[in-house]
Parts: sequence; structure tokens; C-alpha cells
Amino acid sequence: MTVLGWLALGLAALTLALALRDLVQTKHTLLRNFPVIGHGRYLVELLGPPVRQYFVARNDEERPFSRDQRRWIYASAKKENNYFGFGTDNDLELTPGYVIVRHATFPVHFPHAGEPGYDASYACPSAKVLGGHRRRAKAFRPSSIVNTSAMSFGSLSPRAIEAINRGVKLAGALQNTGEGGISDHHRHGGELVWQIGTGYFGCRDEKGRFSMERFLETVASAPVRAIEIKLSQGAKPGLGGVLPAAKITPEIARIRLIPLGQDCISPAHHGAFHDTDSLLDFIERLADATGLPVGIKSAVGELTFWEELARLVDTTGRAPDFVTIDGGEGGTGAAPLAFSDHVALPFKLGLASVYRALAERGVAEKLTLIGSGKLGFPAVGLLALAMGCDMLNVARETMLAIGCIQAQECHTGNCPTGVATQSRWLMRGLDPTDKSARLANYLITLRKELLALSGACGVVHPALVPLERLAIVDPGFALRPAREVFRYEAGWGAPPEDERAAIERFMRDQLKLGPAAIESHAAE
Repeated sequence: MTVLGWLALGLAALTLALALRDLVQTKHTLLRNFPVIGHGRYLVELLGPPVRQYFVARNDEERPFSRDQRRWIYASAKKENNYFGFGTDNDLELTPGYVIVRHATFPVHFPHAGEPGYDASYACPSAKVLGGHRRRAKAFRPSSIVNTSAMSFGSLSPRAIEAINRGVKLAGALQNTGEGGISDHHRHGGELVWQIGTGYFGCRDEKGRFSMERFLETVASAPVRAIEIKLSQGAKPGLGGVLPAAKITPEIARIRLIPLGQDCISPAHHGAFHDTDSLLDFIERLADATGLPVGIKSAVGELTFWEELARLVDTTGRAPDFVTIDGGEGGTGAAPLAFSDHVALPFKLGLASVYRALAERGVAEKLTLIGSGKLGFPAVGLLALAMGCDMLNVARETMLAIGCIQAQECHTGNCPTGVATQSRWLMRGLDPTDKSARLANYLITLRKELLALSGACGVVHPALVPLERLAIVDPGFALRPAREVFRYEAGWGAPPEDERAAIERFMRDQLKLGPAAIESHAAE
């Protein structure tokens, strides 16, 4: 018999074996009724997402990130041409919610490549000093207005965490650790915002309660610049979590201070405090013990908490040094569909609700506001800053910059690019040195384009762009001012005068502009 004959015989035997297996199994009716050929349905279902991603979806319609958005991140990260030719393919006039930037007739000029005075990485610091209002001993002005958001070791691979840490060091930014503790992979020179969740990983005692002793030990062991207390996240607000015992490696157990061989429970709520008043007491304890700025992160649900927080900040003087608002659109964390689709307000609505609660009490400018929720693009980032954010955090955009292809396999542990997996085989292709450079390129490019937009609006820093410079498209060829859409009063969203003056002086010196130039643009 020829080789082809043997191959045909082998294929026939395999087909017969598969058909017999399909006929006797009882889990899948389709396969029992249509042996062998029924597998075609599952193959099509498996291939559906990549087929839609690469062949069916248009440039601006795929979610959570469109092809155009991914292309812009990839090109920016690789320092390739991130321009788009032949005009926009978006419908600017009839897309509800579309953001329009009203540029100034006399913009501020940032030198382009090749011009005298050009600097590819213009510094773009935070609009506020973190911890400045409460005069923390280690208050500081973050050198980057864009930083990476909370992504834990365990949900991301060791190599991804290392790439992010090295990347923020190159870009002069901050890395948020996520609630999984500070791992060895966070210790490659990048400065950290240590996030503490309900499990108190890295600062817990044997019973899972918060331990000040362990907390201080961990702070002393790493370049921690600020502490973030996570109340909830956009992916699954109000829901705790379980890390099964089978997934707890010796390394994870050591970092999180949890036992091997037992499920690790993250409760839905904190045990170190029980209401807004005791939360503020907890913040002050941590700040007094370390001198570090201490803030909170939360998705936005009920507004009673935010109204109570604003009242206590106003009447007692205690305050979080920063508030990170997470959008309810979901994020890097895997979650039940009902939570990612329906629980918590989308970012713009959530931020506007919180800002109004703070501003009506006159305390919005006493806090640093940080936005998180698909803000890693210049126009939407500019809108968030004009609405009152002082800094932006990026998570999924960070993942895309270090190689993610939006395969949406994060919850399975089978990420094909080695970003969201613990598989040694899958993560072997992710080179932290190469990917750290790509992340730095992306962060620097985003800052540069935010500065370019602010210059187009006639101001020298994106946090100084007034909300009047942005408008929102309504159906039927209508255009509404963003201030009207979000029900902001005049003056809301702008930094205090002293912070504004400090940022203008810094940027004026960097751009070598005289005071008159800035004043003439801003007065338009």
C-alpha cells in the first residue's frame, strides 16, 4: 500500500472513532445527532471572534477597542507612523456622544521634529501635588500626567509586570500594583502606587486582617510613592473574589502572605473600616505612619457615599489625597457578564456625578482626581482632564502596548501573547526589555499628543483646557457644550489658581515662551 493509502486509511479510522465517540456521548445533542460534521459548528464558533476582528468589523466599530484605536497604540509603541491618511472614517455629525475639540484661532506652538527647541519627550506633570492639600511629609508632583492603572501579578504574567515596571521607569511614570501585592517583578526601578484591596495582600496577619506591622515592612521594601485603597473596580464592583488553591503557587503565597493549599478569599468589603468616617480614619492612620499620599479607588454606584465623603472633607478636614474614578465599562479583571455590562456608571457619567458632589461642597480642588476607564487616547483623555481629572490611568491600553492583541482570553489563562497568563510556554515570547521600551514610547506619545491638543486649544497644559473647548454631538446635527451635557457650573473642572500658575510657569520655561504669549492665548 502506498503512503497516501496508509494516510487515507488512518484518516478514515480516526473519523470512525470520532463518529462512535459522538454517538455514545450524552453531553452534546448536536454531536449525537450529527456525528463528526457537528464539530464544524464549534469550529466556526471558535473562529468567530478573530474572523470578525480581522475581516468583518470596520475600523471604528469593534469593541472594546476598535481597529483604529489598536493601530494607533501599536504604531505609537513601536515609534512607527501613527498618522491616518485621507480623512476620518467616523461620522462626525450624526454619532451621538462624539467628542469635538474647539481649537483656538491662535494656538500655542509646540516645536515639531527638526525645529530648534524640539524635545520628543516634553515633560507633562500632574496638575496638582499629590498629598499637597493635607501636607503629607512625602507629598510630590507626579512627573507624568499619564500612568498605568491597577493590574495585579497573578492576573498578568511575571514578564508583563516586569515590562510595565521597566517601561514606567523609562517614561518617568508610575505603576499601580493592583491588589495582588508587590512582587519581585515590580522591583525593576519603576516607582509604585501600592493598591490595597479587601484581602490586604502583603499587609495581612494570619487571619487575613490588616496588619500595620506588615504594611510598614512592605512599604519600606519597595519604591512606593503612594497608597491606593481599592473600594471597588469597574470590572466587578461590589463583588469579592476567590483565587482557587490550585492556582496559588509558592511565589503568590509568599507575596500575598497567604497559605498554600487553601482557597484565597477576597471579601466584597473591607474589614479595617465600615463606613465613610472610619475610612477617613484609616486613611489618616496610613498617611501618618508613612508620610505617603493615601487615596481611594472606586467605581461609581450610589451617590450617598460621595455626598457623605464631600461633607466630611468639608467639615472635618480629613480627606483622601486622591480619588481614582473607575468606569463601569469593565477592564482587565474577568467578571460575570451582568457585572461588566450593568453594574456601576460608565466613566464619564461616574466622574461627572462625583465631581458635582465634591464641587457643590467646594472640596473638589482639595483632592487629586484620577480617571481610569478607556482614557488612553488623546481626545477622550482631554475631555476627562477638562471635566476635572488631574491625571489619567491606563490599563488595557498598557496591555496593548506590550503586545496584547485583544484576543479576549484573559479569563481563561490562555492569553496567546503571554500578557494575561501564568503559562510558562505562552509567556516565553514576551521579552520585558523590548516591551518596556514599547510601553514607554506609548506613554510618551500619549502625553505628547495631549500637549498638542492643549496647544491647539490655546493653553500650555492639558489639565488647563477649559470645558468650553469641548462639545458633544447630539442626534440631528446638534452640538451641545460639554459643560451643559455634564451639568457643570462655570469654573468647575479647572485647577486652583496657585496650581494653574505653577504649571504655567513650568511649561512656559520648558517651551521658552514669555508670560505674554500664554496670557494672549488663554484670553481668547
